[in-house]
Amino acid sequence: LVSQLPEANLTLLRHLFGVLHHIEQNSGVNQMNAFNLALCIAPNMLWLPSPTGPEEESRSTKKVALLVQFLIENSGEIFGGDIAALF
Repeated sequence: LVSQLPEANLTLLRHLFGVLHHIEQNSGVNQMNAFNLALCIAPNMLWLPSPTGPEEESRSTKKVALLVQFLIENSGEIFGGDIAALF
């Protein structure tokens, strides 16, 4: 799916997840592991297109958080092993 993204979107995601991966690599100091980062950033990345009840919104947020956590933990494999070189 990543290879099908427009170049601008891919560049943005590479930089975003590069930063998140870098923060996660220092979780021993900052307490921000991939799970914590995902909980913070996921609600700002994807959301349901129409208003729903709190139960459905909570389920959706959890799914997005799991996806974001996966992307952070596997950013090197997904976006290229040189993701640290973005800095």
